[in-house]
Amino acid sequence: MRYWDTSAVLPLVIDEPETARAKRLADEDPAIAAWWATRTECLSALARLRRDEKITSEDEARTKRLLLQLTGQWTEIAPGQRLRERAERLLSVHPLQAADAFQLAAALLWTRGRTAGRGFVSFDDRLRRAAAREGFDVLPENGPA
Repeated sequence: MRYWDTSAVLPLVIDEPETARAKRLADEDPAIAAWWATRTECLSALARLRRDEKITSEDEARTKRLLLQLTGQWTEIAPGQRLRERAERLLSVHPLQAADAFQLAAALLWTRGRTAGRGFVSFDDRLRRAAAREGFDVLPENGPA
């Protein structure tokens, strides 16, 4: 099982430049751990794409169905006081925005702080650097295209 942030989940359900690499990683290990708000972040991105007329309403509906299937299978890290405290610590040591700090905090809770050998899948450069500094094996290895 690997931890997947929103930038990695979205290409699994909609065609993006990173789709092929995300799907290869999912084929290697289909078990996903994700933060509680990842689904909402993905839905926000889809709605934005529709509003910007980059996808149709039909595309959005189809993609939402795929996302809901995926979220029904993953391990979800719930919000709580421990998550907030970890995210706040991460903000003081990494140049992250709040949502990214919550992503990384969720991954740290998922691993119980034992990050060595644990995969963190992301296409966000800043989050990838922070996850690597926290000891995760950041995937894909060569980063975003």
